[in-house]
Amino acid sequence: MEKLSDPYTIRYPQIVAVADESAGQVELIEFFDCTGGAMWVKRHYAQSPLVRSVRTVGSTNRYLLSAGSADLALEGSVFPAGIAGVAVEEGEIAVTYRGLGGGGVGASICRATAHGVVRCESDPAGGGRLAGSTIWLPRLERVIVGIDDTDTPEEGATWTLAHNIARAVEDDRSRYLSHTIVQLYPVPYRTKNCVAIACEFATSDPDGLVRNYRDYLEEYTLSEETGMAVWRGFDPSPLEEFGCRVKRGEVSADDLAALGDPRFSIVMDGRGAIGAVAAIPFFTRYEEALALWNGNG
Repeated sequence: MEKLSDPYTIRYPQIVAVADESAGQVELIEFFDCTGGAMWVKRHYAQSPLVRSVRTVGSTNRYLLSAGSADLALEGSVFPAGIAGVAVEEGEIAVTYRGLGGGGVGASICRATAHGVVRCESDPAGGGRLAGSTIWLPRLERVIVGIDDTDTPEEGATWTLAHNIARAVEDDRSRYLSHTIVQLYPVPYRTKNCVAIACEFATSDPDGLVRNYRDYLEEYTLSEETGMAVWRGFDPSPLEEFGCRVKRGEVSADDLAALGDPRFSIVMDGRGAIGAVAAIPFFTRYEEALALWNGNG
């Protein structure tokens, strides 16, 4: 029987954080390996005063946090663990966790060695004691890449190419977070299914990320009408009205040109740019993204 090296620790594979422009909001993205533990954490951490919302996306829990500190009225079984502090500095984000018993193990050593953690201060944990930790993460920027129209009636698939390029451009400065297929209104000139893709990243090198993604896309696209659009910022909701219009009906290039937000840009301006922009605000909103709106919805 193989000996367990550390039987009472489960390490988080990766933790990433992005902050809004005002430094007042943080999205903490915790990749997990133990689903049961992650669901327990999601249930109890949601009670923390600094947690505005929490949702599970794939193998991650995403916490929308307010910056600040809070006293946690921890109580076994009722509120055994939570987030007690969020501090946004120029280049780093610090998150403080507290927990009782097994919740203290998760709040301390389990997060200390996650990929993405710059440094950590952690209490001894285990048994019935109160324990916690503060971890420091790089302050990263959210970048969402939208693409559309990379295939032909004979070959190719935009959703696969988007994912494979996202994997190829991922490095220590740019972490690939999510891939969303967005169903658009079936215009007559579609290849077949009329979907666009949004790939989300957290990055400290947005210019390099966008450049690398574009280079791969230019190399491997099969279409002369490929569109690539980029959103740089915490919340792409300013593009939501446009995205909804593209899901409901045909939209012109003039409609796209009328958009004027400095946080988004068109990187490849083929006809697919309309769908590329439309996909961006639906990132990780899978039910809405995949719904076919026939013009009446």
